[in-house]
Amino acid sequence: MRLLFIHQNFPGQFKLLSAALAARGDCEVVALGSAERVRGRTYARGVKVLGYPDRAPGPEDGRHTHHYLREHERAVRRGQDVARALLELHRKGFTPDVVVAHPGWGESLFVKDVFPRARLINLFEFFYAGNGADVGFDAEFPVNEDDRLRLRIKNNTQLQALAYCDQGLSPTQWQRSRFPERFHPLIEVLHEGLDLTHLRPNPDARFTLPNGRVLSRGDRVLTYVARNLEPYRGFHVFMRALPQLLAREPDLQVVVAGATGVSYGSAPPKPHATHLDWLVAEGGRPDPERVHFTGPLPYGEYVKLLQVSSVHCYLTYPFVLSWSMLEAMACGCAVLGSATPPVQEFIEDGVNGRLLDFFDQAALRDGVSRLLREDTRALRERARATVAERIDFHRHVLPRALQLLGLT
Repeated sequence: MRLLFIHQNFPGQFKLLSAALAARGDCEVVALGSAERVRGRTYARGVKVLGYPDRAPGPEDGRHTHHYLREHERAVRRGQDVARALLELHRKGFTPDVVVAHPGWGESLFVKDVFPRARLINLFEFFYAGNGADVGFDAEFPVNEDDRLRLRIKNNTQLQALAYCDQGLSPTQWQRSRFPERFHPLIEVLHEGLDLTHLRPNPDARFTLPNGRVLSRGDRVLTYVARNLEPYRGFHVFMRALPQLLAREPDLQVVVAGATGVSYGSAPPKPHATHLDWLVAEGGRPDPERVHFTGPLPYGEYVKLLQVSSVHCYLTYPFVLSWSMLEAMACGCAVLGSATPPVQEFIEDGVNGRLLDFFDQAALRDGVSRLLREDTRALRERARATVAERIDFHRHVLPRALQLLGLT
C-alpha cells in the first residue's frame, strides 16, 4: 500500500503511525511538510519526507481582503502549494492509496482534486466557536463581538476538509464534541497514542537543572510544562500562586519547561515581549535557586524531568488537550490538573490525579502541598494505567489505525 502523510510540521501527530507503517515492509510511506520546517530533521527509517515551498505572505497578500478571510486566504495559498507538490509526485509516478492529513492549515484542500481515488483521512483537532469553550473562558482576556464573528469564519478550512474527506479522526471525545453534531458520524475518536516503552516511571532518573544541580525522585519537585508559557495553559495562574507556595514549602524546587512565544490566544499586555516578562513585572522574579526556567527541552531530558517530578501541574482552558499531561501520566506523575473538560476526560479527582478550579490559586497551593505530603503511589499507578488502557500506541491505537487503513 502507498501512503502519503501531509502535515506542515511533519511528523506532528503522525510520528508513531508513519514509523510503524514504514517498518511493516508492505507499505511505501511518503510524507509532505513545509520545506522550511522539515528540512534538516531526522525521520524514521523508511519514511521519505519531502517539502513544499510554504510561501511567506507578500506585501499585497490580504491587503484588500476582509480581515475575517485573511487566514482562510493563507490556507488556500498553502493548499495550492501542496497541490503543486502533489502534481509533481504524480508526475514522478507516486499515486497514494491513502492520504492522512492535518487539514488545519489548508494543506488537504485540493488532495481530492489531484488524487480523486485516494482515501483521504483528515485529523480534526478543534472546531472554533465564540462561546462554550476557550473563547470567553478567562475574563481577564475579554473578547469582543468582532472576535466572536471572526471565529465562525475561521472554521472555513475545516468545513471544506469535512466535506471532502472519507474519514475523520479526533484525538479525544471532547474535541470531537466541539464539531457540529451532523459531522460526528464521520469522525472517529482515535488518539495518536503514546509509546509506553519509553514513557514510563524510572525511580533512578536524574534531571540536571540549568544551574548544574541534579534532581532525583528523592527531591520535592513541582513541574510545569507547556509548548509556550501562556494563559491558555494557565501560566498566569501558576505564576501568581508561586510566591505563597514557595514560602509554605521551603524545600520545594520548581521546574518550568517551555518556550516564551504564543501558540494560542493573544499576545502579552504591552509593553511586555512575553507572558513571562509580564508576570515577572507584575509579581517579581522568583528565587532563581528554587524556580528554574529551562526553555524547551530535548525530548529525552523532558522525560527525565517528568520522571523526577513529585507533583506535575497541568492547567488548560477548554481547548486541545496537551500531550504533556498524558505523557506525565504515562511517566507515573501525580498530576494536579484543572477541572476543565479536556482534563476531566482522562483524570478523575482522587482516583488517578487531583483536580481544581482553573482560576483558584489557593486550591493550587493547597493541592501541591497535599500531594507533597500524601503517599501518591496508588494515584501514580492508576494514572499510568489510564493511558495504558486507552491510548497505548502499540496495544490500542495501531490496531485500530490498521483497520481504518485497510491493512488487517
